[in-house]
Parts: sequence; structure tokens; C-alpha cells
Amino acid sequence: MGRQNIEVADIMRKGFYNFQKNRKLPVNKIKAVDAIIKCRTAALGGHTDACDECGSIRISYNSCRNRHCPKCQFLAKEKWLHKRMKELLPVQYFHVVFTVPNELNLLMLNNPKEMYKLFFKAASQTVIDLANDKFKATTGMLAILHTWGQNLSYHPHLHCVIPGGGLSDNKQKWVHSKKKYLLPVKIMSAVFKGKFLELLKKAYKSDSLKFTGEISNYSYPNRFKALLESLYSKSWVVYTKKPFGGPEKVLKYLGRYTHRIAIANKRILRHENDKVTFIWKDYKDSNKKKIMTLNSEEFIRRFMLHILPSGFFKIRYFGILSNRIRKEMTDICRKILNVKEIFGGIAKDWKDFMLELTGVDVRICPCCGKGNMITVSRTHPP
Repeated sequence: MGRQNIEVADIMRKGFYNFQKNRKLPVNKIKAVDAIIKCRTAALGGHTDACDECGSIRISYNSCRNRHCPKCQFLAKEKWLHKRMKELLPVQYFHVVFTVPNELNLLMLNNPKEMYKLFFKAASQTVIDLANDKFKATTGMLAILHTWGQNLSYHPHLHCVIPGGGLSDNKQKWVHSKKKYLLPVKIMSAVFKGKFLELLKKAYKSDSLKFTGEISNYSYPNRFKALLESLYSKSWVVYTKKPFGGPEKVLKYLGRYTHRIAIANKRILRHENDKVTFIWKDYKDSNKKKIMTLNSEEFIRRFMLHILPSGFFKIRYFGILSNRIRKEMTDICRKILNVKEIFGGIAKDWKDFMLELTGVDVRICPCCGKGNMITVSRTHPP
């Protein structure tokens, strides 16, 4: 049996009411699901276009623009990429992935905002401090938080893009890292573990963490100390992939990861008999594509794990790439490297932008191919 063109919104529309009946869900998660359900339906309003040549009508409903919606990420991703184009340097870039042990999963799920912030801080300090130590320069880092595995399980990790080198202390020279690797992986892992756990101890002492449900016993200092000891005894996984090469390859990579959500609609094969069947890639088995079937309630439960706290930024910048100084540092680095801006700007109108990206001009009538589609009426959410 082939694919049924099922979307996450369809599954939520049919099953979310029953899912939430006996659960106390955070408001931000309820709002996210509500937005996904209403996306591109009459519930959000829309507009009607008419062709000025043949008179054909086209009704378009508004998007929800929620960052967890599978249908609302394409334009957001492309606009973000165009902004980043102007900041790339003609140097090698490296892809580093930071992960944490499974023993931290429940603690992170109970304290997502605090623990994710801690995660970013430990990873960025690791990279920047080691770069200063190894090649005596200040580097930068772009980090993207993902919380899922391919089967929708909870697997928090950071995808980091790091330039191969950094700016010297006097800002007069770009210091290149080695071509084949950025920093020694084993050292990165050890330093990251130390920084993460030190920050975790500080968070515990400041009473900024909550311990409920299955982890309520961590509120007792001796139990929390036992957790820390078990974490210190484990090997933490930090791994690097091959250097990207030129800026074009960096952008291609970023396009795959920046605005990705837990599962894309195209991966869903079927939704029938209260079961959801989807494709997933098993990284532990030579990246083989496999089929998984979950009951609707379990699918919704897993999807909800990956809805981020309101106002939380899942893409962050550090070092010479941090928001406050990025433009200034980029200009200095370009001058040193004797290059101008690598890529151009961004189309201002979204219709021009779509034409540039897809080659389709949405202003031209799809029926006659001659006339212009003119907006004749607008509707607002009821």
C-alpha cells in the first residue's frame, strides 16, 4: 500500500482531543498543536485572488507560522539562510555534534529551558576555550538544538557549525586550524563533560531545577550526588564530521538542519485503524530506511516531546559569531582575508522570493498562464 498523503495536522485533528483529556499539558504545547491543526484552513482566515484575464478564482488560507509546523518552515528556512549567506567566510567549516547521556533525559524534559540553556553554554565554552588554547585565537560557533531521533524518541543534541580557525587577540590575523580536524575529539568530550556537570551542580545549588514525578528523588542531595557520580564515570559522546569545504557546502548543510522539525509530513505513510506508519532511518544499522508503526496516542506523545518552551531560541551564536558583535567581527575577518561579501542579498517581496527559489511566479494565473492574480477579498479568523 502506498503513501496516503497524511499530515501531522490530520493525526492531531483526529487524536489530540482524546490525548489531552486525561493529561495536564503545558499551555505552549497545546497552542502549538492548535496552530498545526488550524494551519492553512479557514480557521486562520485567508484571501481570494482572481485572474484579471480569465477570471479564475484561487482561495488561499493563512499559514500558522508556528516553528513546530511541518508546513511552515520552507520560507522561514530560506530567509534565514539568505541572511547567513552574507556572514560566511572563505575558510573551512567543521560540523561538531554534542550529545548527552540518556541518564539526563528526564531531568531535561522536566526542566527544558534551564537544561537546554546549560547545554548550549557548556558546548560553546568548550569550543571557544579549546580554540583559544590550541591555536591562540577566538573562534565562533553556530549551534542548533535538536531533541529527536529518527523514530521520534527523545535524543537531545546540538549540531554545531564552526569555522576552521579564529581571530587573533589583536584582531590583525586569521589563525587557521588544521585542515583535517578542528580540535581533538577526546579532549572536547572530556572538557564538555566537565563544564556541563559543573554548570549542573551550580544549577542544583541555586534551586533553579524542578524535580517531579520519576525524578522527585533527585531533590535529596545524596541522590543527586549519586547521579553526578554516575555521569562523571561515563564517556560522553562528541563527534566531528568531515570538513564542509567551501561556503556553498556549509549552506547546503544548514538548509538540512536549521528549521527541521521532529518529523516531516513526507515521512508519514499511513494513518489508519488508530495507527501511524512512517519511515525512519536507523543510524545504528548503516543508515537503513525502515518502517515504524505506532498507535496514534504514542505518536502524539512522542511528537509533543519536541515542542520547545515558548520564546526559547533553538539556534544560537557564540564567540565572534555572537549577535552583538557578529557584523563587526565578520567585517574585520573579511578585510584580513581580503574578500568581499560572498553572496548577495535577499528578495524583499515573498512572491519574488518564491520565484527565485522555485522558478514559479505565483502572481501569474495557473489556468490561462497570461493574466495576473489580483487579491479581491480577505477574510479574518472568526
